[in-house]
Amino acid sequence: MATTTTLAKAADGIEPATYAARIEHVSKSFAGPAGQQLVLDDITLDVAPGEFVTLLGASGCGKSTLLNLVAGLDKPSAGGITTDGRPALMFQEHALFPWLTAGKNIELALKLRGVPKTDRRDKAEELLELVRLKGAYGKRVHELSGGMRQRVAMARALAQESKLLLMDEPFAALDAITRDVLHDELTRIWRETQLSVLFVTHNVREAVRLAERVVLLSSRPGRVAREWTVGIPQPRRIEDTAVAELSVEITEELRGEIRRHGQH
Repeated sequence: MATTTTLAKAADGIEPATYAARIEHVSKSFAGPAGQQLVLDDITLDVAPGEFVTLLGASGCGKSTLLNLVAGLDKPSAGGITTDGRPALMFQEHALFPWLTAGKNIELALKLRGVPKTDRRDKAEELLELVRLKGAYGKRVHELSGGMRQRVAMARALAQESKLLLMDEPFAALDAITRDVLHDELTRIWRETQLSVLFVTHNVREAVRLAERVVLLSSRPGRVAREWTVGIPQPRRIEDTAVAELSVEITEELRGEIRRHGQH
């Protein structure tokens, strides 16, 4: 039986969860020209409170599909997903409303969360300061660079006060320098807020640069092929020797998965 469940908060008398997300024997199929196409096959994975996990794999392996299932945007064909509260989701595209200012985009998320109107401006300003955009409250989307837009999108996601942040290749469209700066910012925010993060990428070095744990999915159908615990102290640099060495090892595994898929 396929299920997606959101746990109530501890304030409702339930003990704090021992995980931010629990994915148990999840499979997902979609209808295609040749019948049902299996995209994910028997995925089991936990994300602990405060843990940063990256999902890595070749294009089309089902990474984004799995993230959408955890977000509750779709339901698994089999298995179950439980999260500690409703997750926040951040996409590759910033998805900001261009007719609203940076601050008003964040306030919209606060409004949906039920924050009183009188408190929204101050909270939006606090979140902009957290993502190093102090003073940008009144700026329109077209006045912001790509990196600044992603910072606003991050602030909007944080406005939901979720315990779990889901990120679907949020920096893929940015230049290398901007991406590196945002890696630093995301690491800082993650450590300050003690969020749990499930981050999808196809960039091996990005996965190692950010995560405490890297999970490699096989090519379609996506299965957990291998996991690595990243014991490299933060802050890390993408050019660090230890990051490069582990990236080479993971890249070889990824190439092997792609070769195996090509032989099927």
